Amino acid sequence: MAHPIAAMGHGEHAMSQEFGQDRAGEALEQLCADALRVLAMDGVQKANSGHPGMPMGMADAAHALWTRFLRQDPRDPGWIGRDRFVLSAGHGSMLIYGLLHLAGFDLPMEELQRFRQLGSKTPGHPEYGHTPGVETTTGPLGQGFGNAVGMALAERHLVARFPEAAAVLAHHTWVIASDGDLMEGVAAEAASLAGHLGLGRLIVLWDDNHISIDGVTELAFTEDVLARFQAYGWRTERVDGHNRAAVTRALEAARAQSDQAEARPTLIACRTTIGKGSPGRQNTSKAHGEPLGPKEVEATKAALGWPSQPFLVPSAVRTRWAARQAEWRAERARWDAAWKALEQAHPATAASIRRWFSAEPDLSQVAWPEFAAGTSLATRAAGGKVMQALAKGVPNLIGGSADLTPSTKTFLEGDPVCRRGAWQGRNLHFGVREHGMGALMNGIALHGGLVPFGATFLIFSDYCRPSIRLSALMSVKTVWVMTHDSVYLGEDGPTHQPVEQLMALRAIPGLTVLRPADANETAVAWRLALERPGPALLALTRQNLPTLDRTRCAPAADALRGGYVLWDSAPGTTPQVILIATGSEVHVALEAARTLSEEDGVSARVVSLTSWEVFEDQDEAWREQVLPARCGARVSLEAGRTFGWERYTGDLGLRIGVDRFGASAPDTDLAEELGLSTPRVLERVRAYLVDQGVRPRGALARK
Repeated sequence: MAHPIAAMGHGEHAMSQEFGQDRAGEALEQLCADALRVLAMDGVQKANSGHPGMPMGMADAAHALWTRFLRQDPRDPGWIGRDRFVLSAGHGSMLIYGLLHLAGFDLPMEELQRFRQLGSKTPGHPEYGHTPGVETTTGPLGQGFGNAVGMALAERHLVARFPEAAAVLAHHTWVIASDGDLMEGVAAEAASLAGHLGLGRLIVLWDDNHISIDGVTELAFTEDVLARFQAYGWRTERVDGHNRAAVTRALEAARAQSDQAEARPTLIACRTTIGKGSPGRQNTSKAHGEPLGPKEVEATKAALGWPSQPFLVPSAVRTRWAARQAEWRAERARWDAAWKALEQAHPATAASIRRWFSAEPDLSQVAWPEFAAGTSLATRAAGGKVMQALAKGVPNLIGGSADLTPSTKTFLEGDPVCRRGAWQGRNLHFGVREHGMGALMNGIALHGGLVPFGATFLIFSDYCRPSIRLSALMSVKTVWVMTHDSVYLGEDGPTHQPVEQLMALRAIPGLTVLRPADANETAVAWRLALERPGPALLALTRQNLPTLDRTRCAPAADALRGGYVLWDSAPGTTPQVILIATGSEVHVALEAARTLSEEDGVSARVVSLTSWEVFEDQDEAWREQVLPARCGARVSLEAGRTFGWERYTGDLGLRIGVDRFGASAPDTDLAEELGLSTPRVLERVRAYLVDQGVRPRGALARK
């Protein structure tokens, strides 16, 4: 890759060579920090869109962090020995883009000049997998902070699992967070858990600039943040964020204590001026999310003693960063030597680490359980049994629940609980923190080496939804175990009975939603969750379901294709009606179809649609085989909103579901009340078939 300076014109190159060439010591460090300021305001101004204030305010602290502490390899952004850096304040994305460019990542000047443009590597907020060196997609405030806690936890867990590999696995997680990050509840939940677990290698620089979009933060944010974090169990310190020496001392102190027995995560409050250097905009809310404007950009450059040429990087700045890159190369060489020593002394450990950090979970050693027909088992209980097999066959599976472990059946038996100072346990107790749990799960997955799962009730997927959406946006491997998946949880009532959640989750692009019909389908659902790219969500029942007799029905393995013909009264022919169902309603559909066949002479087919997303990925021939277009009489059956089922039933199909909130009552009473019992379903299907002109013999003919 050509040096970024090659992108400059001859005049700009000459100006760069001349400007700042004699700077040294603190003058050079100031020049480097100002270069970040200038790149930020120039990028935002050229795009005529963005947030210049935060990058300009945090340029000094960010420069100190990246040039003195952060361990990276720009030639290998995925290097497992790197420190993790999270810009939780993702709106200030021009800060990380300037840093990545100067640090030598594959982000040439042309990309900074294309900030926020279609197809550029410099989108409005940093995106994981899109820009080299970006560790997570940030923008929704607080999420990056929570991701960083997950990364820090993953690091401690892996070092505890492989103490002999500490030299190659240990690293720090550094964060730049904003006032808005610390106002968000997700960050509070994650911070509380980080303090509880003593994640001393997590160090956060808080951009304490006292400004938000509405104006001064005092409008809504007057708490003592440092006292709050101290109560969480964090170390705290307050510094002048523009005093690079003070920031450096605070970072050194935080790093020095990070491996002590009583280590704690650190929050450093950096008092800064938003839009630092801008004569007319600094310390105002206008600097937050608006371009400075051409005149103010010129005034700012004049105040900084900077030439007016846009996107100018002095040669002295590039020389300073070249020296930092040389330091990184030396650090990488030392790490490579440690890795070779590990391979020689502990080849099995090295092989495990290499395998764990590969793209997909290794399922080759999983002894998948099989469930006997005739037994009755809730799919949450079946899921728990499957997870025990996974725990043995997938040693890097890790996770827990939001204080619902007994209810979700997600405890990995025989494995310890992850605790402060004993991080090797694979069972995580997230507490009643669904927001935080989701953000941590994404951070664990992004860190690499581990496959995280998190569990709660399906109704509380609403609390996890921002994290679920981001896991899908980033296509990271997280598994969301959501039990109590319908109104059939019964007496807890409508506040706990999910109605609209399944359809809302199916609306998230890139998320695989799986609702298995019985215990054996649950095993298949877990396999799909781990084999398919991106995140997956399992919706599992509280109530017992019969384990289907696969000698009379299609094998559960067919669920690997998302939707399949479970039962057909007249195989090889076009059915008169197709009943399409998911989860617990598959059994009702099966009973109804058999009755239609035996009593009414209707040729009926039952389709178990375990996952819409998986089914839609199948070839057209399979989908036509399962749902032939020539059969127009279709019925959907699911204990949730019917909105969306038109996709499979067509406008003239019958959609049976729950288009209201539930009620507090035993599940059998609810089934009757909501029209989901077999007799009620049969009644509606028979009437529908008559309307469709089906005139068979028997009970239906007498209607």
